[in-house]
Amino acid sequence: MKLNLVITTLFIVFSNFLFGQSNFSDNPYDAVFETKDSKNFWEAFDKMDQSKQNPFMDYMQKGSPGVKGFTENRIINADSLFVVVKKRKADYELSRNVLDGLSSKEKRIRAIYSALKYWYPKAKFPPVYFVYGRFNSGGTSSPDGIIVGIEKLKNLDGISGLIAHELIHYQQNITGKDMLLKWCLLEGGADFVGELISGESINQLSYKYGDQNKDKLCQEFVTRLKNVDYQDWLYGTSKKDDRPNDLGYWIGYKIIESYFNKQKDKQKAIEEILNIKDPMQFLKQSGFLDVYIEKYQKSKKENYDEFFK
Repeated sequence: MKLNLVITTLFIVFSNFLFGQSNFSDNPYDAVFETKDSKNFWEAFDKMDQSKQNPFMDYMQKGSPGVKGFTENRIINADSLFVVVKKRKADYELSRNVLDGLSSKEKRIRAIYSALKYWYPKAKFPPVYFVYGRFNSGGTSSPDGIIVGIEKLKNLDGISGLIAHELIHYQQNITGKDMLLKWCLLEGGADFVGELISGESINQLSYKYGDQNKDKLCQEFVTRLKNVDYQDWLYGTSKKDDRPNDLGYWIGYKIIESYFNKQKDKQKAIEEILNIKDPMQFLKQSGFLDVYIEKYQKSKKENYDEFFK
């Protein structure tokens, strides 16, 4: 993807406390795209050489919930921001006009939101905040909404697919025992439904590798999916082979896709995908790994059904 954000490492969501929010709009056309923080940032930036005080104090004080959500672990405080901006003035300048084309993207994103409303009438739509940080994060999801770090953007290519993925996380309520399978269904589900409503695939590298190495990966995943350790599948690898990051997105997508294709009522299937209650039973119903599970269970001299207990 062309968007200068690394979704698979920067938009990590580890808890369902972000999902199923009730305080967001349920109307796609009321969803907020907040850009005032960009204006405030450049006002502060242009005062740097004349001001005796830190001009980014105003940026922080006037900040939207997006700035506040970006402060901990990213901006830290006005002084920390000032130090980085002074050091990297030229880099920040590259993004001064990057939001100029946002209005056309906004129309596209609202159309994507409307598509989700069709598939999932209960959908809620979080605000999207465009803020400036310290070049240490492309963005995050917070209880207040989706936050995008503008300074990391070279252009807006791919942003609609990225927001579609994050939008799905706010609809998900996946319960059950914590294990690799659960997190893969979480991320793969966001990819699947995000692609369904946007027509955009945002993890093409890992998906290509996954499809080319399906047998090897499925055999490995069967032995790993009940574990809480997600290394080599989500958010990083041990470098044991040539695999890219985040193959868990790929295999989660494949399981979700297999389940979806089996259901006659597709709209009901989307609701079930967003509200998985038992990841192991969902996997069983999908049938995607049946051949590999049967082979694995045979090697252990156990029957197929025992795998899901």
